[in-house]
Amino acid sequence: MSATGSAAEQDMLDETRALTPRAGRPLHVLMVSDVYYPRINGVSTSIQTFRAALAALGVRVTVVAPDYPATSIAGDAMASALHVGDSAARADTVRLPSRAVPLDPEDRLMQWSALADLDRRLSRTEFDLVHVQTPFAAHYGGLRLAQARGIPCISTYHTHFEEYLFHYIRFLPRSALRFAARWLARHQCNALDAIVVPSQPMAATLRDYGVSTPLTVIPTGLPESQFVRGDGEQFRRTWKIAPERKVALFVGRAAHEKNIGFLLEMMARACRQEPQLLLVIAGEGPALPALRRQAADLKLDDHVRFVGYLPREGGLRDCYAAADVFTFASLTETQGLVLLEAMAIGLPVLAIAALGAAEIIRPERGAIAAAATPEAFAEQLLTLLGRPAQLAAMAEAAVAFAREWNAAAQGARLAALYRELVRAPLTVDFTLSLPATR
Repeated sequence: MSATGSAAEQDMLDETRALTPRAGRPLHVLMVSDVYYPRINGVSTSIQTFRAALAALGVRVTVVAPDYPATSIAGDAMASALHVGDSAARADTVRLPSRAVPLDPEDRLMQWSALADLDRRLSRTEFDLVHVQTPFAAHYGGLRLAQARGIPCISTYHTHFEEYLFHYIRFLPRSALRFAARWLARHQCNALDAIVVPSQPMAATLRDYGVSTPLTVIPTGLPESQFVRGDGEQFRRTWKIAPERKVALFVGRAAHEKNIGFLLEMMARACRQEPQLLLVIAGEGPALPALRRQAADLKLDDHVRFVGYLPREGGLRDCYAAADVFTFASLTETQGLVLLEAMAIGLPVLAIAALGAAEIIRPERGAIAAAATPEAFAEQLLTLLGRPAQLAAMAEAAVAFAREWNAAAQGARLAALYRELVRAPLTVDFTLSLPATR
């Protein structure tokens, strides 16, 4: 990771500001995603972070995403509260009719008929490149439009599905799901002009799958707003957490693949030595009912607080500031952006160094690699909480490290990739089987 003030990155910023692939018109990118705000997850955050950084460089981005009819009004308010863009950006958001996803009330599936009609619907708008953000309906709809217009199509590989599917499709063998995930990733990625991956370990994984399409590592960066520290005392008052209690924190989607159950097992052991220890879990998702039951079974009612989704510009910022250590046990992160968000406000991190998260943890600049067993993880946490001088040093190092993951610099790298693809001739054969529309 390069520091944001390097001469090379400044040259890149200067060059991309003048990017005009068509005479008199700046670069216009169509991003297509199966998920976007008001649905809150890493993909939504990544899209909006890059969208804002690209806008500062004069790159226009139009986002195609599902509608969320049950939360449309609340979603607009949430989007505003989360700094997901100004009115111009919201005007460049195309919502397609969607339907509910079985067993997943948070997500929506765009209708195939609406995706098939996307090129006609946008016929009066010129695009230079299509950037797909998810491998479901968005992949095929975005690729179809790019094929029709003869423009490049790229994708960001956000999710490590090999370690994801078996949590949700339990009636099939894990080996079969792993094979299917690798085959689909290889098939989809090799139909594109380029792939963006958020970390080197994820790039290596795709190469192992047999992906031959060029891979470019561009992590999601942090905007300056992430470095504003909240009011930890206010959060503790709101949730009736005594000032003297030590607080470990997890922030993220309450999903099975996040391995939050491991943290509960860890807390059951840590609380035997430190009865005042509290774990705060900020997030919602399909695993939340099971996690609540697990916490009750482990007799952690007084040691775990589930606080749900918190608005980024208020409650979440205060939540980070109220904690002593950020704890994380996910084994499936392609980047681990939430770790950087915690570090940006000076919260030390204790996390398992798996896949993409390893690039954040292993430099040991504000983070410590955690053990892979609940017992050893608990011992590390208690040791760390008993060393205030070490925590203070880690907090200072964490902020400095997080600043190197600058959103403007990562946006400039993505704009440079766009420029390269738009100016180069296409080399990919777009002939492929697309799902039938309905």
